[in-house]
Amino acid sequence: MTNLKKIRTETGISRAELAEKTGLKLTAIRDYEQNHKPINNAAAISVYRLAQALDCKVEDLLETE
Repeated sequence: MTNLKKIRTETGISRAELAEKTGLKLTAIRDYEQNHKPINNAAAISVYRLAQALDCKVEDLLETE
């Protein structure tokens, strides 16, 4: 499970709600959660918006090897 999915489910926010709060596409969030697109390669502003919406640090969302 990716950090994004873990944090999102812990906060109880749906993907659709997160997309609405961040302005990101629902498919992008799904792709980051399923690791089809590595979140580490996402635009900094996108990761920042996700962190703001989830009330966490940007670093918490990034995947470490």
